[in-house]
Amino acid sequence: MVDHGGVPVLSDCVVLMCAVGERDEAEAIAAALVAARLAACVQLMPVDSVYRWEGKTERASEVMLHAKTTRDRLAEAEALIKARHSYALPEIIAVPIVGGSAEYLAWVRAAVTQEPA
Repeated sequence: MVDHGGVPVLSDCVVLMCAVGERDEAEAIAAALVAARLAACVQLMPVDSVYRWEGKTERASEVMLHAKTTRDRLAEAEALIKARHSYALPEIIAVPIVGGSAEYLAWVRAAVTQEPA
């Protein structure tokens, strides 16, 4: 990442976020993303969500996935999530990483681009 006149250049790495209703489903999606080299790492965190769905306010206990990947792999990661997710409309949001450890971001890139051994 290079700084141009005080403005950071965005990394090609992103955090892909996705809420899942059940722990087993979240673990399966996370494992599939890593196995397919679409994410270097996926963290699973319990969350309580409040949202509007079909005209009503809903509440749910969910598991939030934070997957570290690159913009080049987003479309494939999204397709994998949609194919395996039980929700009619899964949350799939990518947030750009604007800074971080150069070594860690290099590892993310390598993990999602290297051929499996």
